[in-house]
Amino acid sequence: MPRGDLALSPAPVLHAKAVLTRARSLRWQLRPGQVRPGLRILFYHRVADGPDELAVTPRRFADQMDRLSYDGLQALDVEQAVARHIEGRHEGIVGLCFDDGYADVADHALAVLERHGFSATVFLPTGVIDGTETLSWYDDPPPMLNWEQVRTLDRGGTLQFGAHTVTHPNLTAISNDAARREIVGSKAALEARVGHPVATFCYPAGLFGARERSLVAEAGFKLATSCEPGLNTPETDPLALRRLQIGRRDGMLDFRAKVGGGHDVPGRLRAAYRHRRFGTSAGAGS
Repeated sequence: MPRGDLALSPAPVLHAKAVLTRARSLRWQLRPGQVRPGLRILFYHRVADGPDELAVTPRRFADQMDRLSYDGLQALDVEQAVARHIEGRHEGIVGLCFDDGYADVADHALAVLERHGFSATVFLPTGVIDGTETLSWYDDPPPMLNWEQVRTLDRGGTLQFGAHTVTHPNLTAISNDAARREIVGSKAALEARVGHPVATFCYPAGLFGARERSLVAEAGFKLATSCEPGLNTPETDPLALRRLQIGRRDGMLDFRAKVGGGHDVPGRLRAAYRHRRFGTSAGAGS
């Protein structure tokens, strides 16, 4: 693939990941232990039926949000969740976000979130929303949100919007100037469309190092999310927030285990795979 482009992992890798996830979830179920205090941020991509590996079905998503509510938890967008966390009021909340800005988030997730009084952040690659760029891993991309929808949803309050670069590249694989344009350009484009400052950023595929973190800080972002799983504590770098992905293959046990602390520690095989696939800058700030 061209330098900087991203792609989904091969199907055997995704299957192996699901098997390992289930094993860790079962271990958590058998030996739950005490839940460590801190902020867990859950992230999704799509909410849709079909074979897309990035899509959680509407039924499963609704069941998961129902479970949070049943367990007395409230899902909040990243900015609100981190603010509560900093104030020491993180008990009873989880952060919630969606990457890439797929239209089915509005079609299938919005009503569920509204029903529970939840909120979430949607991270947008602005060139893809413009229609001038496409996501590199799709031959036939699914519908994306458009700017009119983004403005309307932003005013509604349930969905907040953060920046996710312009073209969704691997930031660690492009030049300094290109990375700066991706980060600064996405902030400027999103702020121009929604009409207010944007404080949150998401590294595509969670890939970043010291250079990318510095550029994000330089651009004026206050918070940035990775794809490194785990718990956020008061010592966590606000420009390297950890998140737990909820995927298509996750059952309710896996969801409960991720919310309940069973996946707080990243697996060694995950780190080794990402290092082999993406290189030395594949970790959270490495």
